[in-house]
Amino acid sequence: MATTATPAPAPKTNRLGLPILEYRGGKTTLCAGCGHNAISERIIDAMYEMGVQPERVMKLSGIGCSSKSPAYFLSRAHSFNSVHGRMPSVATGALLANKTMLALGVSGDGDTASIGMGQYVHLLRRNLPLIYIIENNGVYGLTKGQFSATADIGSKLKTGVINDLPAIDTCALAIQLGATFVGRSFSGDKKQLLAMLKAAIAHKGTVMLDVISPCVTFNDHEGSTKSYKYMQEHEEAISEVGFVPHFEDISVDYDPGSTYDVTMHDGSHLRLRKLHDEYNPTDRVAAVKLLMEANARGEVLTGVFYIDTQRPSFTELLNLVDEPLGTLPQERVRPSRQVLDEIMAKLK
Repeated sequence: MATTATPAPAPKTNRLGLPILEYRGGKTTLCAGCGHNAISERIIDAMYEMGVQPERVMKLSGIGCSSKSPAYFLSRAHSFNSVHGRMPSVATGALLANKTMLALGVSGDGDTASIGMGQYVHLLRRNLPLIYIIENNGVYGLTKGQFSATADIGSKLKTGVINDLPAIDTCALAIQLGATFVGRSFSGDKKQLLAMLKAAIAHKGTVMLDVISPCVTFNDHEGSTKSYKYMQEHEEAISEVGFVPHFEDISVDYDPGSTYDVTMHDGSHLRLRKLHDEYNPTDRVAAVKLLMEANARGEVLTGVFYIDTQRPSFTELLNLVDEPLGTLPQERVRPSRQVLDEIMAKLK
């Protein structure tokens, strides 16, 4: 007697009707256990849960292991892999051409804090509407594991070499120079990183997320301050991060005296429960002070350190037209011959 096969259940979809498969990318070629892969997975989850149209995303990167990551998520998005340290200028140009896109830049501690530092600081002060993720492992993974500029004093390479130079704190720098959403997470902390990424998608300004992402090949040994073991023993969360998207009707009870409720640009709510008495994510000076004090104690603070939803973004300051500049006809973006003649006449 013939039997009919039970049809496979339909895949779960998000609010756009898309399954999570539509947010994935190619198969990773990074080392097994690399923290960068965990970050890619959280990006996939955040974009899926927030209902972001993949084709409305531009992915940008520089050079390094971290800059391979965009190949492993959102294969339907637009991608640009720039030269070493130059991702911020490419992102700026791309967003000025089409400010309606969601821009996500992935960089590394070498790509950002060394060769790309000059571009990084100007990106921050402009408050470009970009999610900037630093996959921070403290070494140059593509060139056999030398110390990067984010390596802590006293940390040790596998060869036994001790670092005697102070580390650049990319979060403290971002707060000082003008980024409007600054935080740090750990690639092994799925819940915290996912909430921060979802909030980053809702923010309109420069989001700088420094994610400690252990290099299992060159910097996951005893003596490293960027290893899985070190982070598990020294991570100190400054706040519990909760995120409520604007399209979900969720009621949450919380103590107003111990929780900061931040209304994001799209109407979503970022809820930060204080774990430190001095915590104030709207105070730039207090945020930098907490980071410096934690560094002196040998702790690695994680969480959202600073957020400002009132400061206008770079594209808003420029008073650009509503339409993407890249779609405008020449007669709207190119001065006429009469205007050029008038300019030349004034310069004689």
